Amino acid sequence: MAHNPNHGTMSSTDEELISGCAKGDRKSQRALYDLYSKKMMVVALRYSKSTLEAEDIIQEAFIKVFRSIKDFRKDSSLYYWIKRIVVNTALNHNRSKLYLYPMVDVQELHGMAEKELTLSNVHYQELLDLIQELPTGCQVIFNLYAIEGFPHKDIAEQLGITVGTSKSQYARAKELLRAKLEKLGTVQYEGVQ
Repeated sequence: MAHNPNHGTMSSTDEELISGCAKGDRKSQRALYDLYSKKMMVVALRYSKSTLEAEDIIQEAFIKVFRSIKDFRKDSSLYYWIKRIVVNTALNHNRSKLYLYPMVDVQELHGMAEKELTLSNVHYQELLDLIQELPTGCQVIFNLYAIEGFPHKDIAEQLGITVGTSKSQYARAKELLRAKLEKLGTVQYEGVQ
């Protein structure tokens, strides 16, 4: 799992918000939404094709947060717990689209770049736009593997695909991103000047 700087002790503000939301208090729900919605929108945008789609994911995710917050066990940070709900909501939102585009298990990935990309000179919004342009299967798997830090085995189980399919979709996503970045003239390779 990727390192989460928000993982750890619960703040008193989070404790109060959890307690208020568990009781159905609208002010607590609004405060929780205001505190976390912008951060979660960034997550939802990575799994969607548009701002409108990401807003739908956020709305659905926060409904789930408010319905299940009374069951929050506090074994992770509130941020991480909400983020998992947003990611799962995005995956469910994309699940029907994933089956429209078959994800082929490619045994040999000819032409896929073996060099790691360095993205230090790419603006975040530019990278987000490029991720949103990826085919849905590549987009979802790129996010789960490269950004969320899930191993291919977990991704395969979560999406009902093979490990090879997960790996090939990730490799395809990297190749598509590399090609787009090269076209923009913003790509560099590790160790290459």
